[in-house]
Amino acid sequence: MATLGLAIIESILVEYGKAEVIRRMSSPFWFQSLGAVMGMDWHSSGITTSVMGALKKSINPLSKELGIYICGGKGKSSRETPNELLRIADKTGLNGTELVRASKLSAKVDNTAIQDGFQLYLHSFILSSDGDWAVVQQGMSDASSTARRYHWHSENLKSFIEEPHTGICGVNQGQILNLTSNEAEVTRQTMMGITAESPKRMISEIQKLVMPDHHDVKAKDVDLKRLGSILWLAQEKQPADFEELLLLEGMGPRTLQSLALVSEVIYGTPSRFTDPARYSFAHGGKDGHPFPVPVNVYDETISVLQKAVEKAKIGESDRQQAIKSLHQIARNAEQDFIPNMNFEKVIEKERAESWRHGGRTIFGKEKPPGDQLKLF
Repeated sequence: MATLGLAIIESILVEYGKAEVIRRMSSPFWFQSLGAVMGMDWHSSGITTSVMGALKKSINPLSKELGIYICGGKGKSSRETPNELLRIADKTGLNGTELVRASKLSAKVDNTAIQDGFQLYLHSFILSSDGDWAVVQQGMSDASSTARRYHWHSENLKSFIEEPHTGICGVNQGQILNLTSNEAEVTRQTMMGITAESPKRMISEIQKLVMPDHHDVKAKDVDLKRLGSILWLAQEKQPADFEELLLLEGMGPRTLQSLALVSEVIYGTPSRFTDPARYSFAHGGKDGHPFPVPVNVYDETISVLQKAVEKAKIGESDRQQAIKSLHQIARNAEQDFIPNMNFEKVIEKERAESWRHGGRTIFGKEKPPGDQLKLF
């Protein structure tokens, strides 16, 4: 996950720059899609911890070169955020005091000003050497054993106490006390005079991402038109059929399928991430849903991305443009594409062939059909 995450972030840096990396981290839909394409359980709250942990591990050793820094994390690591920010400020010349203030205030708001029953246990602060920052933090509800993720972005932040979020990911659980709502302005001004009565307002979520309870991926969770065009590109058409993809010739259809979805995570517009479950068809999920992680395909995807990034750094962007074309071709195909696939059979086929691609879950390696029969 760390290696693929780094390759994706580097690709975005080469194509769009540091500000775009920070902006995307502030989007709950893109973040969930990134986690799914990296092989995490698409529906899981564990995406937050795993993705941020993997990115911090791979990006921070290269922060000086990349201009991207990741601070904080889960539990004790979150409390180290102020010290980490001050050290980065010393190296970059950024205003460390302001960065620490932003970190503390964002945590205070989501833990205190928004009283929704979720207590923060993860706080990640992502910033660039230019001073742009995003916050990704997550709280847990002991009562429901569910999590809620909060996203912030410095670019459009006008106030820490007036509609500061770019998005919140979690189940709507009814009315809550939200003192950051525009409707709570009078309440904020007269807080000291309030004794027996508490204001109750519905939380205003700029972007709402609600994940279902079921672990398996169902047809209703994905845009079948979009997924179908990806499968068509990978299975029905070979790279040699497209002049734009000649540099990817020799790549197997299964890797082409994964790379097309990774391509969209790198180059897609915000409207493309409304169905994060679709991205689990790149590299499956560690819990086996929708299918085991195809480790061999995963490694090949990383290798292709890494080579493209390295060549782009020295001015040879042909391979990078070929990867970008995958997303564009699949998107163009959607216009006239009529989904006619059997969704369950697609998943069944992936699972049946998983052992060929080094399939693995948290339960172990996938075995050929013959070996599986011997177990009974």
